Amino acid sequence: MEKPQELDILEMPIEGLAAYWLSIKKIMDAKKGRTILDEEIAHTVESYILHLLETVFSDLGRDMVRRLAKVKRDIQLDDYKTKIDLMRLAVFAIASGENPRITLVRMDSKFAHPLMSEDRAFDMATAMFDAIKPKGVNLDILLSVDHKIQVDRLLVKLLFFSMYARREGKQNLEHFIPHMGSRFFSEGVSLAIDNFEADFLAHHLEEIRDRTIIETRRKMDMALEMALAIRDKLAYEDIFRIARTYMP
Repeated sequence: MEKPQELDILEMPIEGLAAYWLSIKKIMDAKKGRTILDEEIAHTVESYILHLLETVFSDLGRDMVRRLAKVKRDIQLDDYKTKIDLMRLAVFAIASGENPRITLVRMDSKFAHPLMSEDRAFDMATAMFDAIKPKGVNLDILLSVDHKIQVDRLLVKLLFFSMYARREGKQNLEHFIPHMGSRFFSEGVSLAIDNFEADFLAHHLEEIRDRTIIETRRKMDMALEMALAIRDKLAYEDIFRIARTYMP
């Protein structure tokens, strides 16, 4: 049996997110009671959508639901922004051949306190050089870089890529690209391999980061309004009208 596709509010198109909530509306109209919601909560991994399922359809008042949704939205967007920035700094380092110690200092500046000591960060990143060597190792897991993994693991992986590029040459990162996962990072590395200037790439990826955060915020706001409309038992057509308001 095929595994259901995992929701990802950052990468999924706004039309797909609207379709998700419209499907929730249809199922709730067909099956009364909380069973469908409890099942959806049990199988939902995406943090913000899970938050809405747990709060919008609770006994909390609308004002409290809105306040909590804003807090959750802002926390999640800040996490996304930080992780994308770490990727951007790694691409800059790869393109420029920057000393990895400088790269780590740049990455540490994204946090109130360093996630780990310099020695530990470099020990873990260096260990990846040996981890990728065994035949049959799952590089899709080992080298995967995206906004969903824990930030300390992300930092170590990005540090490894910057170290690898400096030691082995950035051209030799090309065979890792299919395993990187993140379109944002893999495209940045591909451009670095093609000898785009580091400063240009840093600015280019910054623009993409900002646009991604804006679009994700819009999707989150739409999801909240659609969920509240479902809670208020609005007609399917009216909920669809809410969705269309948020679409370009």
